[in-house]
Amino acid sequence: MYFLYISDMPENSNLLEKIRHSLESQEQPTVTILSSLLAIQDHLHYVPKEGIAETAKFCGKSTNEVWSVASFYTNFRFTPPGEKVVDVCWGPTCHLLGAQEIIDNIHKTLEIQGEGESKDGKITLKYNTCLGACAQAPCIAIDHYIYG
Repeated sequence: MYFLYISDMPENSNLLEKIRHSLESQEQPTVTILSSLLAIQDHLHYVPKEGIAETAKFCGKSTNEVWSVASFYTNFRFTPPGEKVVDVCWGPTCHLLGAQEIIDNIHKTLEIQGEGESKDGKITLKYNTCLGACAQAPCIAIDHYIYG
């Protein structure tokens, strides 16, 4: 569970500057909580807890309202990703052609169970319902480059 206590947040001016830049750089005519969170994640590759608080201020909402949006969507990350992101396709074609064996080998190599970061924080493992490369199945993507 993710609890936000504004008074517990250390002042990180560089991070806050990046978050504010992300929020202020939105170009669409209607700025929403969702668009603001997406802008932060697009720039930082995750939404830090400071991003929740800054989005609340920016949108004139409570941190609870912002958190309710952020926690609803499963694509938001709240911790920094690894240096490399590995997506393993788990779509029907990849599943039938060996995705589980790939997942098992990655788990063993990274010494993790399920999605997440390697112990050294360098690799993030994610499952993807479809990478759109069924002809290459089973496939993975490393930093959005597909291998199969």
